[in-house]
Amino acid sequence: MSFSYLLKDTCFTERFTSTTEDDYGAPVKVWTENLVDEPCRLVSGAGREVTVGAQVVIAEYRLFVGDVDITEQDRVTVNEILYEILLVVSRADGTHGHHKECLLRCVR
Repeated sequence: MSFSYLLKDTCFTERFTSTTEDDYGAPVKVWTENLVDEPCRLVSGAGREVTVGAQVVIAEYRLFVGDVDITEQDRVTVNEILYEILLVVSRADGTHGHHKECLLRCVR
């Protein structure tokens, strides 16, 4: 059984880009598509504490994807539910990148 066989879901990611500023000079959040219909696998977890800046948040889910361009600044949608990416960990097979494991929390 290959790794790609285990990726039973599909997701798409959006990346934050800033092209304009609001009246106070802060960047306006503009999200553009990054990955579309990317094979993935979403797994609920027991909860893991992740430090994001000065906050400690609980990662509720794990997302497995291939060795693709995905970062903590992106957000991901799986089954029409939006998730915030807290941490991206690259997993290698000994010589090069094999897949990535992302820790997520649901955006409410």
